[in-house]
Amino acid sequence: MTQTTLQSARQLSLSELAPRVLQSEIRSMTMECDRIGGVNLAQGVCDTDVPVPVAEAAHQAIRDGYNIYTRLDGIPRLRQAIAAKLRDDRGLSVDPDREVLVTSGATGAFHAAAMALLNPGDEVILFEPFYGYHANTLASLRVTPVIVPLAAPEWALDLDALRAAITPRTRALLINTPANPSGKIFTRNELTALGEIAAEHNLFLFTDEIYEYFLYDNARHLSPAMLPGLRERTILMSGFSKTFAITGWRLGYLVADPQWLGAISYFHDLLYVCAPAPFQHGAAAGLEQLGPDFYRRLALDHQSRRDRLVTALTDVGLTPHIPPGAYYILADVSRLEGGNAAKKARHLLARTGVAAVAGSAFFRPGGGENLLRFCFAKKDADLDEACRRLKNLD
Repeated sequence: MTQTTLQSARQLSLSELAPRVLQSEIRSMTMECDRIGGVNLAQGVCDTDVPVPVAEAAHQAIRDGYNIYTRLDGIPRLRQAIAAKLRDDRGLSVDPDREVLVTSGATGAFHAAAMALLNPGDEVILFEPFYGYHANTLASLRVTPVIVPLAAPEWALDLDALRAAITPRTRALLINTPANPSGKIFTRNELTALGEIAAEHNLFLFTDEIYEYFLYDNARHLSPAMLPGLRERTILMSGFSKTFAITGWRLGYLVADPQWLGAISYFHDLLYVCAPAPFQHGAAAGLEQLGPDFYRRLALDHQSRRDRLVTALTDVGLTPHIPPGAYYILADVSRLEGGNAAKKARHLLARTGVAAVAGSAFFRPGGGENLLRFCFAKKDADLDEACRRLKNLD
């Protein structure tokens, strides 16, 4: 057979991974909600107003010509503002020139960090319910997500289950606190125990802290990097998408020990070149100008939204898990028609015009089939309309 014939016989095909990848249930529900003109509580878009200093500084940066590539690690002003924030809010001393990377969202931070620190065949522990992007990012890099369930209704950490899940291939633990979708906030005791296990097995601690300011009922946020002995192994990821309501700007940051940051920065540069330049100036202005009162008001406003949605769900027999953090509610929807969570979500949308996400999107196959996730980071008028529409279930 000639070379030409061999080439003709070879089939074009997707990668080995692609056939196993399905469209995000969050995206699917958003599209269906848009189609019928419903109220979207499915996607965590956080469509509240952007703080004025953030928006104005970004506009001014565009007008001033800050529209070209930045340094791969971000503009000095923003890195310095991040370091100051971590000092003032978390008591962390961080070198803005050697330990801070401005990223294309927290998702970009995680992708670059995973490329730099993990190898195909490695395993990373995730806690269930988990954020699907974390699991799918790992899978896309041929890293195996290993799921350890948390115990409802408080989503308590089971240390015995965690220890049983660790193998010689385990390379890292991934902690999302406050967590999407449960709102769980890992306690000091839990984080200390996780740190001890990480040290015992020489594991990285990836920590996604994007919801760090969404705290309710006097809850407090603690980063593993704040605990003794954990700075070197902690890869702290966060950002501005939620806090400043700029999810479409794709702007986050990562903090890591200098021995890791160089490689992570390289892969972020490879994937994204840099985070959007004018938006970096907007975020820097926000960190510089918005003081503690802004963050207190942010939490209080979202606690009010949480409580209104909790009441609306309870009134129609959809029992909510009341979250201490983040801006989602997982609700038991056993009373809804449908053989699984995806069908229940579509039934709810058809009956009420309110979109939620199937709980199964956050669990291993077979889990979460009687749960839906509702996002309450909405403008007040839209959230109130969603609460009104939910009454159609009565």
